[in-house]
Amino acid sequence: MREPLTVALLAMTFASGMVDAISYLGLGRVFTANMTGNVVLLGFGIAHSGGLPVLPPIVSLGSFVLGAAIGGLLGTKLGHRHAVHVGSAWTLQATLITCATILAAAVNLQTSPASRDVVIGILALAMGIQTATARRLAVPDLPTTVVTQTLTGLVADSQLFGGSGKGTTRRGSAVAAMLGGAVAGALLLKASLVLALALTGGLILLIQIAYLPAARR
Repeated sequence: MREPLTVALLAMTFASGMVDAISYLGLGRVFTANMTGNVVLLGFGIAHSGGLPVLPPIVSLGSFVLGAAIGGLLGTKLGHRHAVHVGSAWTLQATLITCATILAAAVNLQTSPASRDVVIGILALAMGIQTATARRLAVPDLPTTVVTQTLTGLVADSQLFGGSGKGTTRRGSAVAAMLGGAVAGALLLKASLVLALALTGGLILLIQIAYLPAARR
């Protein structure tokens, strides 16, 4: 089960890159997966530096925390039933992204800051669930929404610098997945924000469909 799970989490990391590209480039310089970046952006906003906003990072951070709480609860209640656990978490996540897609299609987010903040909150809620679920699954170097520690391990533990080199492939793949997702999200945004959101939600559903048969074995 470990290898299919690793592949699934790498695909979720790719989806995270897409989500952050969509939120940062399409919703106004805010992250919905990378909370480290949001804390820094919030600090810039509080300092009135660079014209950065304060409310969107707060919305994202608060929603992510709520999502992490929901993800943690799902892990506590369902963690002993792996397939049910990941199926429930990823279905909820895909549903939330679908709701964000519908709202983005129905409302002009460029002229409705309140609706834009709602979309930000929904996406951050979904990513909080994803992060908490990945934490419960505990595959090393695959938190799916950040790669700082993964990148550190990739370099610091490499044979080039005296390390064992263990985990190099997985770590390198995680960084590449995040990068690839960011590129894909940015390119999709050139066509349509709604399309980018819809394909992200569809990707998460496909990951679930592909992985669950292996999870049930």
